[in-house]
Amino acid sequence: MSILIWIVVFIATFVGMEFMAWFTHKYVMHGFLWVLHKDHHHKDHKSWWERNDLFFVFYAVVSMYFFMGAEFQFASAIGAGIAGYGLAYFLVHDIFIHQRFKLFRKAEHWYAKGIRRAHKIHHKHLGKEDGECFGMLIPPLKFLKKSK
Repeated sequence: MSILIWIVVFIATFVGMEFMAWFTHKYVMHGFLWVLHKDHHHKDHKSWWERNDLFFVFYAVVSMYFFMGAEFQFASAIGAGIAGYGLAYFLVHDIFIHQRFKLFRKAEHWYAKGIRRAHKIHHKHLGKEDGECFGMLIPPLKFLKKSK
């Protein structure tokens, strides 16, 4: 496998995961698995762990499958793309936005401000209905424009 094709598959998977995150967030987390996601919008316990974190575990298992179990030419590139997106999601969502670890507190850059603003709008709704801004790394353009 050429390294160029591996990189293209990795990037395509990483970018495709933004759509998967949006779709899963809108139709699964705010749909039939709201029971796992609702503690992310309205914390009903004192634990650091949220039931919502099970979605992260699910995608980690899928990524590991592509690294260890899938036996086709681009499996490792797909696994790496999923893992790379998971790392980016964790850094942006859990560390930067929700401050689960007290790092990266300031949002000086217009892109960082736009992501934070879009996610704040998403969390203004405590229930599963009437949600907006379900993506993570590509927020609606209106939030980026307001941040410039």
